[in-house]
Amino acid sequence: MIFKVYYQKTKERNPKREQTLSLYVEADDAVQARIKVEDNTPFNIEHVQELVGNHLEYEKEHADFVLTEFN
Repeated sequence: MIFKVYYQKTKERNPKREQTLSLYVEADDAVQARIKVEDNTPFNIEHVQELVGNHLEYEKEHADFVLTEFN
């Protein structure tokens, strides 16, 4: 499954909607997606959203869709 993870670059600042970024990650479920990002980045995760069907197709066509891979 593909998940869109909304995050702030650092955990030291209050989240501000205008500074929210996102990345795409493949994982078995939302919990695993969160763990992958938490274990490999210093990001403050705001939300993890599963992308399916038309929503996934829209993201692939209209966003800077690149799956983030972690080692």
